[in-house]
Parts: sequence; C-alpha cells; structure tokens
Amino acid sequence: MDIFQVIQERRSIRKYTDTPVEQEKIEQILDAARLAPSWKNMQCWRFLVIRDPAERAALSDTFPADNPGKKAIATAPVAILVCADPQQSGVENGIAYYIADAAIAFEHLCLSAHALGLGTCWMGWYDEAAIKHHFKIPASLRVVGVTPLGYPDQKPKARPRKELAEIAFFDAWPD
Repeated sequence: MDIFQVIQERRSIRKYTDTPVEQEKIEQILDAARLAPSWKNMQCWRFLVIRDPAERAALSDTFPADNPGKKAIATAPVAILVCADPQQSGVENGIAYYIADAAIAFEHLCLSAHALGLGTCWMGWYDEAAIKHHFKIPASLRVVGVTPLGYPDQKPKARPRKELAEIAFFDAWPD
C-alpha cells in the first residue's frame, strides 16, 4: 500500500475485534511515530502503551460518558497515549510547537497502523489531570491525544471533505 492509498483509506475506528495486536506491530508503529519531524529535532513526544484490560478500563473512565470513542478505549486490545514535553519544543509567534510536534508523530502512528491493517481514532476529549494522576505521568508533560489500537470491526465510509479550491490558494489570498 503506497502512502497516498494509506492517506486516502484511513478512517477513525471506534469498534475493534478482540484479536490481540502483535508486539512487533506495536513497535513498528511507534518507530514510525519516532521518525516524525519536530522543532529543532527535539523529539518532545513520549508514548505510553496500555495493554492491560483493567488499565484500559481506568483510562476509559477519564472520558466523558457522551464521548463516542469512550467504549473503544475500553474494548480495543491496546490504547496509546501520545504525550509531549513543552520544554523540549519551541514557541514562536505565540504558537507552542510541542502540539504540532506531537500531532505529526500521532499522524505517523495512525497512518502506519492503517498500513499494517490496524485501526486508530485520535481522541482528545478526556480528563487530562485524571489520566496523568492514574498513570503517574510527570507534571511537566501534556497528554496531547489518546488512540485505541486494534483490528477494526467496522468499515466506516469516507467523511465529506472540502474541495481543494475552497482551502488552497496560489500566489495570493483570494478577494
């Protein structure tokens, strides 16, 4: 599967089979995330892989009841927390780049998972303080996102996207 096919076909998965995810695939996905570009190559990201069902249930408890992905965290065989250290990244023009650094690594993770036949779903609606407390994540780190990881038990349709002409401009901003 080439990169353009991976990008075109990746979907947010919220239902998973109970098939365990092979350790080699988890490491391959994390290695792809590790290779992402970052501010001054500071590589501020950190990943916490949660495989234990009781710990995934505890993680699920940090999500609001009406979060549509809450159940996926508890039922997928793996969950991954993508964290970042703001001190290992820069701020320019008021923009804290640790978020971009972690987001790029997160996207590498999601795309490589799809290329290996696995599903992910970027989730950001959770109680960060509760996650940090439960998993003993250092106060200096931020939890940028969480994803379930596993073999998909659904095939969502493509979501609508804006046309390129609506979002991309050449040489000047349109009038």
